[in-house]
Amino acid sequence: MRTLADFAAAAEIFGALTIVVGGLFAVFQLAEYRRRRSSQVAAELCRGFIEPDLARAVTLLRMLPDDLGLEEVREWGVEYEEAMQIVGMTFETMGLLVHKDIASFQIVQELAGGLLLMMWRKMSAWTKDVRVVQGNPRFGEWTQWLAERIEECEGEMVPAFELHRDWKGRRPRR
Repeated sequence: MRTLADFAAAAEIFGALTIVVGGLFAVFQLAEYRRRRSSQVAAELCRGFIEPDLARAVTLLRMLPDDLGLEEVREWGVEYEEAMQIVGMTFETMGLLVHKDIASFQIVQELAGGLLLMMWRKMSAWTKDVRVVQGNPRFGEWTQWLAERIEECEGEMVPAFELHRDWKGRRPRR
């Protein structure tokens, strides 16, 4: 015959199992949340690259020689300095998102690594001059940080068109 002590022991075991299962469920939910958040951030980064202002800014800047300082950029015209600001703010945001583990470094590197390195060659002297003129050593800090991290890995990168030449993934139906 079962005693009250038996029922109490069974209740304790059931309570412990409930806590363990609840903890495992919470861990699973947290992992799923992080995966979903990462996907949303990646999608948002992709959307950012179709913004007309960014496209115009990149088009202007890619025609400039590398390493133009603040005064030299101003000689080209205000639209070039505005383009520097637009591109810089875009990559500043990406750098911070990568550093805070909100955006994946790999996604950012594959999505924008080559473009960032090209733009940083155009913008680095300008950025450093702006820091001095404004007395703000943090201006463009995350853009520079991200460019340096991507540059460290650039030797390992193989262009996607070569790396995935034999890709047989999902293709549109005919």
